[in-house]
Amino acid sequence: MQILQSILFKAWILSVSLFILFGMLLCIAVADSIEVTDADGNTVVITSSERIVSLNGSTTEILFALEVGDNVVGCDASSTYPKGVREKLPSVGYQYGLNAEGILSLNPTLVIGRIDVRPPQVVQQLRMAGVTVLLLEEPRSFETAKQRLQTIGKAVGSKEQAEKLIEALDADIKKLEIKLASRKEQSKQKALFLYLRGTQTTLVLGTDTAPGAMFDIIGAENAAANIEGSKPMTAEAVIAAQPDVYVLFPTSLKSVGGIDGLLKLPGLAHTPAGQNRRVVTLDGQYLSGFGPRCGRAALDLFRGIYETKGYFAATGEKEKP
Repeated sequence: MQILQSILFKAWILSVSLFILFGMLLCIAVADSIEVTDADGNTVVITSSERIVSLNGSTTEILFALEVGDNVVGCDASSTYPKGVREKLPSVGYQYGLNAEGILSLNPTLVIGRIDVRPPQVVQQLRMAGVTVLLLEEPRSFETAKQRLQTIGKAVGSKEQAEKLIEALDADIKKLEIKLASRKEQSKQKALFLYLRGTQTTLVLGTDTAPGAMFDIIGAENAAANIEGSKPMTAEAVIAAQPDVYVLFPTSLKSVGGIDGLLKLPGLAHTPAGQNRRVVTLDGQYLSGFGPRCGRAALDLFRGIYETKGYFAATGEKEKP
């Protein structure tokens, strides 16, 4: 009987010890967890950012700028910056054509992307598999760009670096404000953004687009302000708009054979932009990403539209000293 009591007592002691240990581990996990708010206003609890999968290019850029690039174990096809990152990291496909299996194969502890990733059921599958997913709005202003930097910085434990990036962005914003103030009384240049993939895909981008938001920021008039999103380009509409400058991604310009090829497209030569060969190209993620370099991108767009004649190009790469 005494032996049985002794065994039961030891078992009780062991169970109590395990309960206490579990409670301590749970407290440690809770203490180390980070809470951030996603695009839908929901609280996302992050317990680990040791293995991150990025679902869009601007997120990838931010993670490397936050100096947590070593934690990124996969990215999507739109990740073009830092240079070569897409070739170095395993690909999870394109942000609008994802599959859960490919992402889960990388054993992520945290997946970060934009709110409109597709298909939406992939996000549900990731969460059902126990993966923390943080989805955020794609910014269309400096203020929302800063907010996203702060949120991702907090999520991955890099708040101080996020603040440094915001300080650098604020410095660029001040430079832009000085330039804008200097031409406050002058007329605005009319800019038209063209998205081209050869001569078969020719679109103009209007409001509710990243280039359209950038036009507003740098004080240019959007020649396609009467449309939302994108629409097929027509010669009649381009001639009627009479833009002073064409703005494109460099890949778009290359796809039609450079400036000479561009001006062979219907209507483009019959505008002030065409007659003066006024073309500005900025790298796609640089111009549209609203990441850590968005202040520099705005300054380059301003230079291209207001301070340059003819052709202007900016890649977003820092110049070597």
